[in-house]
Amino acid sequence: MAANNNFVKSAWLIMDELSNSGQVESALQSILEKLSAEFSCPEASLWLKHDVDNKLYMIASKGDEDNTGISIEYNSELVGKVVSNGISEYVRKCGDDLTDTKRIYGDNCLAIPLKTPFGTLGCMLFVNRSIEFNEEEIKTLENCAALIALDLEDKGFYFEVDNNRKPLVSLRGVVKEFMSGEEMRRILKGIDLDVYEGELLVVLGESGCGKSTMLNIIGGMDKASEGKLIIEGEDFSDPSEQELTEYRRDYIGFIFQSYNLMPNLTALENVEFIAEISKQPMDSLKALEMVGLADRANRYPSALSGGQQQRVCIARAIVKDPKIILADEPTAALDFNTGQGVLKAIEDIVRNDKKTVIMVTHNVEIAKMADRVIKLKDGLISSIRTNFHPLHANDLVW
Repeated sequence: MAANNNFVKSAWLIMDELSNSGQVESALQSILEKLSAEFSCPEASLWLKHDVDNKLYMIASKGDEDNTGISIEYNSELVGKVVSNGISEYVRKCGDDLTDTKRIYGDNCLAIPLKTPFGTLGCMLFVNRSIEFNEEEIKTLENCAALIALDLEDKGFYFEVDNNRKPLVSLRGVVKEFMSGEEMRRILKGIDLDVYEGELLVVLGESGCGKSTMLNIIGGMDKASEGKLIIEGEDFSDPSEQELTEYRRDYIGFIFQSYNLMPNLTALENVEFIAEISKQPMDSLKALEMVGLADRANRYPSALSGGQQQRVCIARAIVKDPKIILADEPTAALDFNTGQGVLKAIEDIVRNDKKTVIMVTHNVEIAKMADRVIKLKDGLISSIRTNFHPLHANDLVW
């Protein structure tokens, strides 16, 4: 009876997420996290089979590493074999025979196929549980996996992959410490992350988890205590003052929660001020046109609404044609309608102009428009997911 109750509880949360999320990838991430918590498993991942190249791709994970670039051949390693034969497998210690994907395996490694009567769609992987899984728990997770698979099949869920994407920025083992009185506080505790060209990456987390600190390190406004910042394959962990100035000026665009506009300059002049100190800026009026403010070009900040001022900030960020735009809580001070307009401007920059945007927010609904979503908790990545079907900003509701 206890095992049956466990399944009923798990099945309820699965069906609730799948029916209410509005986005399959978001629901799968939430299910993975809840099942991991329910079965006291610190690391887990969810894999789906791509029928074109016959590989398995990780689309959701719980754990402190960015494994979103990993794929596995259909009939190889633990996950690949489980998907090919449709049979769950429990390995108490995976050993050292794994190469590229060794980091996703460990002790008490349970692989459960996402299986329907018509085939196997993927796999759930649970790793490094402190105690062994018993038969009743494995059966419960098999039933849960079947529910997920049937829903995916019913929805006709599909995804496309880009195997040619390249990282613009990489963090490796990044630690950040601050002195607080006489105590040393560790804000970031070892971040490994790749940020890819042309993606919208959303970073979620509670206040104090290290979101803004990580953004500041990527933006060259702060320096890691340990670890590496890698820019397009080159180590940028210890730049000279000249290199840092050029990096912030030419490579990075900034959008902050506070608008920081100069009150005695018009919207156009605020943008032109940034353009004048940039290496290869675009036309300032065009930047305002891109955020829908060409007709407000000659207005001063005091004559603009909060959303309009934030869109001027976006224009300032894009006018210097940066490789990456960093946005720290860009909608936090705005109401829903105004915030949605700002998000639409950011969406257009990513989708139409192929810019890379890293956006920090506490709003989980905004994450549904992202290509990838990272959650930080206590200075570490706690989970990461890929959205193969991001929602449009205009479809968000919160």
